[in-house]
Amino acid sequence: MTTMLTGADPLARPLTSVLLGADARREHGFWRRLVATDPFRLPPGPAAGGTPDERLARAYARLRTLNDSLDSAARPASDFRALAALHEWLAPVDPALATIAGIHYNLFLGSLLDHIADSPRDLSDFLALRRTGTFLCTEVAHGNDAAAVETTASYDPVRDGFVLHTPHCGAQKFMPNTGQPGGPKTGLVAARLLVGGADRGVFLLLVPLTGATGPLPGVRVRRLPARMGSPVDHSLTSFDRVFVGREALLTGPQGWIDGDGEFRSVIEGRRRRFLASIARVVTGRISMSASAVGSARATLAVAVRYGGHRQVSAGRGARLPVLAYRTHHGPLAEAMATVFAMSLLHRRVLDRWETAQAGPETGREAAERLVDIAKGWITWQARAVIVESRERCGAQGLLENNGMAALVTGVEGAITAEGDNLAVHARAAAALLADRAPDEPAAPAGGDLTDLRFLVGLLGRAEELWF
Repeated sequence: MTTMLTGADPLARPLTSVLLGADARREHGFWRRLVATDPFRLPPGPAAGGTPDERLARAYARLRTLNDSLDSAARPASDFRALAALHEWLAPVDPALATIAGIHYNLFLGSLLDHIADSPRDLSDFLALRRTGTFLCTEVAHGNDAAAVETTASYDPVRDGFVLHTPHCGAQKFMPNTGQPGGPKTGLVAARLLVGGADRGVFLLLVPLTGATGPLPGVRVRRLPARMGSPVDHSLTSFDRVFVGREALLTGPQGWIDGDGEFRSVIEGRRRRFLASIARVVTGRISMSASAVGSARATLAVAVRYGGHRQVSAGRGARLPVLAYRTHHGPLAEAMATVFAMSLLHRRVLDRWETAQAGPETGREAAERLVDIAKGWITWQARAVIVESRERCGAQGLLENNGMAALVTGVEGAITAEGDNLAVHARAAAALLADRAPDEPAAPAGGDLTDLRFLVGLLGRAEELWF
């Protein structure tokens, strides 16, 4: 990563290695210097917020500034620690920027790079941001159950490509950033692959969506109502028999179309193929934890600093800072302990995920469960810390130019993105129950519905039949 940005880099303090990791300077130094430059500062005075369209335009302009500052846009896409640090520093500055940057670098570019060996293609337009990448997975009728999406990609052997189609309103893609802001866009579209009429599971296809003047033929984009918090061009997106070539399919062990037009795969089961295709969602959950940790830390720092210089009357003409009162500093002390716990857990997740990349599949599954558990706990705790910190700043905390108001609503996005917390925790809990020790006897072939081991085995068998 480039070192063209200069300035003080106080990342050698004793507690820094606790909060940011032992290699804080390498992992965080670039991002810390970047967000301190003028393009990432709030405009002064009443213009700090701006209209929703102005704020969205500013977020995309910042994305271009960020991209131009990198020696290679592939770095945050291929290095999950760099990606996590990006979110940890950008989310407190501009939640909308963190959202669109995470989509472009992780879900879009990251997925392309993960499949580059099996699906070689020219990425120069995306690396240079001549086209912004987006990710179209969930649908109006399918959110946490994204494995059941109904957008279809039917293989056409005559033209040797795929026909992408939205069969009904419930299959519209909900809510990718496919609007006109940010310039021309290309998306990775999760669609049900139909070959010879057979359903082969959900795969990703690279599809140009919009040009300089709007959606491309066959693509329909409708902007959704404004969401709470920082504005993003979330839209409903649908396809009317859009044709893309064979090269659009992201292939790998999960599946490919051979020279004879036949589907091949080394992964059994449609659900497992889907999870292999969207593996970048797990890295996205790590990024959501990073966003929450950074936002909670920033709001707490503002609240503690404010409490130290906000004076109140203390009787007999004396004045004291509000932080001197236990009713004020008590909740902030608790919040500080929580932020340290969040940071330590996040660092632990990063270490476990790094180790798991080079280890056996069982280690990766265990690390993924930790990612899921941490994402839910960290983002929920961040919400509590951010709200408490905002309250301790009173009316000042409501002013956008003080940098806290956007984070109160911004953390809600992290709670929902990459899998709703409750659903993610339920999935992790089910995996923990099913992950019995090797020496534990297998679930009985028959049994009583009050026997937990029998129920787990029954659910596992049902999943095999369904997927």
